[in-house]
Amino acid sequence: MCDENTARSENRNNISRYKKREQAFFLCFEALFTDADIDEIADNAGDARDEFLSDHAIDCAKGVVDHKDVIDEKISANLKQGWKISRISKVSLALMRVAVYEMLYMDDIPVSVSINEAVELSKKYTSEEDTAFINGVLGAVAKSL
Repeated sequence: MCDENTARSENRNNISRYKKREQAFFLCFEALFTDADIDEIADNAGDARDEFLSDHAIDCAKGVVDHKDVIDEKISANLKQGWKISRISKVSLALMRVAVYEMLYMDDIPVSVSINEAVELSKKYTSEEDTAFINGVLGAVAKSL
């Protein structure tokens, strides 16, 4: 049993950084609609999709939740005049929160990589307009750091 658990852990963590980030985005997106904590969301997501979430994705999503106020302040401070965080689509907000969390708290990830990966994910899950918006806001956040 121990060997099986070790193998399962290695498999779920032996995925690309992009996939780990995508998993973190999914967790953060789902967290917008529930009061459940990230561990519960991850367990439910794993059961529903028959997929094991990486430790990185879970840790990143927990970090986003733990630092949400600071992250949202950074995002809000870099929105164009007249925009409020409440106007941002939930998908775009979850993507930006993951990227800003990485920029602020994960020194091993270059800021440019965080932005690029968020933009790539946004191309998959949002419109061209949202992708440009995300890129602009994250670029402004990066300049403010």
